[in-house]
Amino acid sequence: MARFIIRGGKKIGGIFRPLGNKNAVLPMLAACVLTDEPLVLDNVPDILDVENMLKLLADLGVAVSRKGHSVELCARGLKKTTLDRELCTKVRGAILMAGPLPARHGQTVLFGPGGDVIGRRRLDTHFEGLDQLGIGMAWKGDAFHLHRRRGFRGADILLDEASVTATENILMAATLAPGRTVIANAACEPHVQDLGALLNKMGARISGLGTNRIEVDGVERLGGARHRVGPDYIEIGSFLAAAVATGGALTVTELPDVPTLKVMQRAFSRLGVRWEIAGGKLKLPARQVLRVRPDMGGAIPKMEDGIWPAIPSDLLSVALVLATQTRGEILFFEKLFESRMYFVDRLLEMGATLVQCDPHRVVVSGPVKLRAQLLTSPDIRAGMALIIAALCAKGTSTIEQAEMVDRGYERIESRLRALGADIQREE
Repeated sequence: MARFIIRGGKKIGGIFRPLGNKNAVLPMLAACVLTDEPLVLDNVPDILDVENMLKLLADLGVAVSRKGHSVELCARGLKKTTLDRELCTKVRGAILMAGPLPARHGQTVLFGPGGDVIGRRRLDTHFEGLDQLGIGMAWKGDAFHLHRRRGFRGADILLDEASVTATENILMAATLAPGRTVIANAACEPHVQDLGALLNKMGARISGLGTNRIEVDGVERLGGARHRVGPDYIEIGSFLAAAVATGGALTVTELPDVPTLKVMQRAFSRLGVRWEIAGGKLKLPARQVLRVRPDMGGAIPKMEDGIWPAIPSDLLSVALVLATQTRGEILFFEKLFESRMYFVDRLLEMGATLVQCDPHRVVVSGPVKLRAQLLTSPDIRAGMALIIAALCAKGTSTIEQAEMVDRGYERIESRLRALGADIQREE
């Protein structure tokens, strides 16, 4: 088990270039099995989830070549459709094979996917949508057996929840389903849009991306393509929070699109954070005066997550830590996952002033001077939040289970050191 050793009190600042969106990369990797032609992805982060997804694909017979942040895949030599049991438990992206493999190759067997332990993450929406396309599922032992039925074709599908990965699975399968597919109540997050852009480059006929109604006209075959993965706005938000919490100035290059920036700004401005965008760069000034913006009448405001374009759940953890350094009180309301907020116990140990009302709601009052502690990272985003807390705490903190953070952030310690952090990794 690796650990981070962090001595707090150093300002985080400088120039930051984000890498590709982890949540966009994983379905794009899965999309390679939809064609026999080469698929090249650029700006792919070197993170543990991507590494395990590539191992899973290679085990199926996909030719995988990686050079720097570019990955080339070719599924022409696919030799099997049963996924490796152990690799499935290491990456939640394994579930993203449920749509493309049977759509293109007739069948697949996969096992319960891994991922963050942040509460129940139901799969019903995936299989109900695929079933309407003509991809049946049988649960045998601990495995999902999926097969393409003779009546595989487009359908009008109303998702019972706007699940991102279910939308992606159904979208990939629908590209090869004869006729028209309409996905209503579809997820419209930036990474869903980016996947759709890749599929259209491969020859798919998809419209409505960015809305909750996606239409797909099935095609006989898809071809190869080259695509640059869009920047990870969660990574951007994490580094912005680290800079603000420690009083540093940060310049972010290679920005995401304007709507994505507006969603981020809505969350951070509630805590008094301000930045400027000019010349394709986001410039965050140093020594910001952080103050919670109350609701009308002086009422305590709330920051709540939700489906896009609401504040993403993945940003809530780092925003909560930033609130400990902000004057005023604010309620955080996590509505998507049962266990996302459990990490706040670690912040209490560091001296944070907060009250956990229930598994979903936490009231934070700041600012407070955090103190160093021995901590454990429970999941990707909580791990990053604890790193930010340690960066602005007094003393030296140790964060165990560094591998959790490695799943979503590339070389986090060296990239933070380049921005002024005193952080080391111990194996």
